[in-house]
Amino acid sequence: MSRITLAACQYAIELLPDWQSYESHLRALVADAVQQGARLLLLPEYAGMALSGQLPAEVRSDLQASIAQLQPLIPRWLALCESLAKEHGIWLCPGSVAVLDDDGIYRNRCWLFGPDGLAGHQDKLIMTRFEREQWLIGAGSGLRVFETPFARIGILICYDSEFPLLGRTLTEAGVDLILAPSCTDTRAGFHRVRIGCQARALEGQVAVLQAPTAGLAPWSPALDINTGRAALYLPPDYGLPDDGVLAQSESETVEQSRWLLCELDFAALHDVRLRGQVFTRRDWCEQLDGRAELI
Repeated sequence: MSRITLAACQYAIELLPDWQSYESHLRALVADAVQQGARLLLLPEYAGMALSGQLPAEVRSDLQASIAQLQPLIPRWLALCESLAKEHGIWLCPGSVAVLDDDGIYRNRCWLFGPDGLAGHQDKLIMTRFEREQWLIGAGSGLRVFETPFARIGILICYDSEFPLLGRTLTEAGVDLILAPSCTDTRAGFHRVRIGCQARALEGQVAVLQAPTAGLAPWSPALDINTGRAALYLPPDYGLPDDGVLAQSESETVEQSRWLLCELDFAALHDVRLRGQVFTRRDWCEQLDGRAELI
């Protein structure tokens, strides 16, 4: 399978006050992308926080209480995501949510579901200041590689995409596509993640798909302001976009969730590793052989 249609969601955190409204929302959103031909769907970091809309107003407006009291909803959410992936025969990354682990620490966790069910999860490894200092989210450990019929996939959640050694670890594991679910409240934050995603695409000669939160959610202290474009980034080289941007959303904010649909040609991606203008993937190790030392 050389070509596949990807869908990255520019996701508005809507206030959905009960389970029925949330399930209807997610089912309609997934069906919309599938009807447009998408085979892999990506939602953003903390998309699962939309579940907190089902909590009482005084709870969902409290930063710590909101993640504590949405925990019982997470298994039902994951079951819904798994059923949607099976029903449509797709790969679905429904974004992340803060999960309370057995050691009593909350971790920012993202899952990937395939046509046969759960493929696994990836935790965020490096926390932002907001997560460390205000939300008290702890770091995960280890990177995972997900095998699919069309490519090996890795996940770098938001801030993780800004660290080159994480991307390099996935590249050396044979990953062709990195999913980058993100959540940023300023244009500067969005551009930091965007630059990180483009750098990982350039260094590893891989594709990076970014899906952000967007729009306003004044009812949630965690996700009150959101900005960012969905995009698919590639290494700028022969046969690929000169600026490395295959597709991107029209604007940085939306009032309703929107999909960015784009077709990725893995054959063209692989070809630049053999016949490209540069071989950044191959030449990475040359910076580690001592020539970069100060003299």
